[in-house]
Amino acid sequence: MQISEMNDWLEQAPIIATVHSEDWEAAINAPVKTIFCLKANLRTIRNHVKEAHLADKKVFVHIDLSEGIGKDKVGIEFLAGCGVDGIITTKGNMIKIARDAGMITVQRFFALDSQGVVAICEITQAVSPDYIEIMPGVIDKIISKFAKGNIPVIAGGLIETKQEITNAIRSGAVAVSTGKAELWSM
Repeated sequence: MQISEMNDWLEQAPIIATVHSEDWEAAINAPVKTIFCLKANLRTIRNHVKEAHLADKKVFVHIDLSEGIGKDKVGIEFLAGCGVDGIITTKGNMIKIARDAGMITVQRFFALDSQGVVAICEITQAVSPDYIEIMPGVIDKIISKFAKGNIPVIAGGLIETKQEITNAIRSGAVAVSTGKAELWSM
């Protein structure tokens, strides 16, 4: 599959089902067109991919979390032979191997702070995955969840605007830490 085809595919159906093995049937029956399989299993992946393709869905396997599948060239070739459309990984070296096997690549990053964001920029320039997945996708939701507990929450990392500070406080944070000096006098 070409990246332009995948871009069109995602434009038509931008919601991706992220599943473990036990959620597979629900993803097959859902209106999504792409499935991120987080716990691919050596014994079941071939049938899962066949089932997904019959339902007109694309399958990406998180190779780092797979069970019984090598996190190496042979593992990637095995997945390609099963018909997997692409891989998800946090490891840059797996991107090249998967690309050489004709697969679409997604590199997953955890944006924890501003230095982490700089590292993401450097890594993506060096590795050039087809897509990047940035996590977490909803920090306000996480703040809100923990703010309901007994321990006060301080929101920190990637805070760059007054609106982000306001959102964090509204979500329940008692304070916000930021490296942006222009926000310190807010």
